[in-house]
Amino acid sequence: MNVRLESLARCFRGVLPSKLATCSADGEPNVAFVSQIDYVDSGHVAVSCQFFNKTRRNLGESPLATAQVYDPLTFEAYKLRLRYLRSETEGPLFDTMSLRIDAIASQTGMAGVFRLLSADVFEVLSIERVEGFLDEAPQQERLDPSFERAGPLTELRGLQAISARINQAVHLEELLTGVLRAFDEIFRFPHGMVLLPDETGERLVALASHGYGGSGIGAEVRVGEGLIGTVAQQRRLLRVSSVDGELRYGRAIRGRVEEAGGKALAPEIPLPGLPDAQSHMAIPLLLQDRLVGVLAVESRDPLCFAEWHEAFLEIIANQIAMGIDAMLDDGEAEAPAAGRAPGAMVAQDAPQRRQFCFYKNDDCVFADGEYLIRNVPGKILWKLLNAFQQEGRNDFSNRELRLDPSLGLPPIKDNLESRLILLRKRLEQKCPDVRLVPTGRGRFRLELDCNVELQERESA
Repeated sequence: MNVRLESLARCFRGVLPSKLATCSADGEPNVAFVSQIDYVDSGHVAVSCQFFNKTRRNLGESPLATAQVYDPLTFEAYKLRLRYLRSETEGPLFDTMSLRIDAIASQTGMAGVFRLLSADVFEVLSIERVEGFLDEAPQQERLDPSFERAGPLTELRGLQAISARINQAVHLEELLTGVLRAFDEIFRFPHGMVLLPDETGERLVALASHGYGGSGIGAEVRVGEGLIGTVAQQRRLLRVSSVDGELRYGRAIRGRVEEAGGKALAPEIPLPGLPDAQSHMAIPLLLQDRLVGVLAVESRDPLCFAEWHEAFLEIIANQIAMGIDAMLDDGEAEAPAAGRAPGAMVAQDAPQRRQFCFYKNDDCVFADGEYLIRNVPGKILWKLLNAFQQEGRNDFSNRELRLDPSLGLPPIKDNLESRLILLRKRLEQKCPDVRLVPTGRGRFRLELDCNVELQERESA
């Protein structure tokens, strides 16, 4: 049976662990499970090397090896006869293979302990299907091209639809939610989120999510930590097809390190999205080298994301990045007339009362004794509530916020729109009777269905 290496793409997604057999010079065999075997080109594969002491010794004595890989859809097995050529410790191939290991290591608190030593490149001498490994699979389930999920639309029409939603969005929140909804409708990615950097650039904050119910907004990820944080730090796309298996592997290594009494390890980082995700793809949103945000999509299907998604979604990610950047630079409007808007709710007519407390030492706002929001969004909320209570105002503009030095916004790239989205979502979750309602480009209204009591303290 003549099998082409290109047709085994599913076998290299890491859903089912592969095996690598080597032999010493005196004929003693060794078989080891490997976490990654990657396709390099039509005649070569690369094997990740993290430990492999025995395997490496054998390859030094005899370069011949055999790998057995498995199709995660049909469960067919294939035997690859290999010849070891070289070990790469830098360059594009090494960087691509190390990104996934670095991300899993960071997610399980093993950053710097569990890492890729080299990408070992092998020439593929022959490929054969293992006969009798399983009963014959139904013909339509074997290497079916439709598995790649082309979807009901062509790629070009999908790109056109998402571009239209980006261009038609009148504010940042509409842009982000429209893109995530389009991903679900067009590409069948039902779970996704967009995270933008906070004012320090050290954390990412989820400002839009789809498929998580009421949760997801406001989730924070530190740059450099976990799957998403690693993508943000290294500015490269990451696709993991067996998240659960990769995490179990990382935890097993962690357990061995702890048993050996090694150095103290960082705690495992909880995943910000689905607790039982099986596949994950995170794409950095970049303008040149500047990180605008991260787009993350995930699925309970370990085979949800195919190879073609990577290149295609990177094109879409570029458009999203340009749209976000344009929205963050835009949004100016003339200052609104002072006074209450016609028909706006007057606080003293409302039946309920909420107590807001602002702590000056960390710019943190509590509502009815519970944490609500902090930093710049906290200072913005405090300014709005005071303007309402002292001046009776409820119409505001982005422009007047930018001109207020007490908020501490930087003169350029202030991310004001993203901070207002975060504030709006936090209020929806914690204080639904206090709302920020967009009234036009760069304008919004503070609406209250409750009376408010304001307190200001130096510290907690």
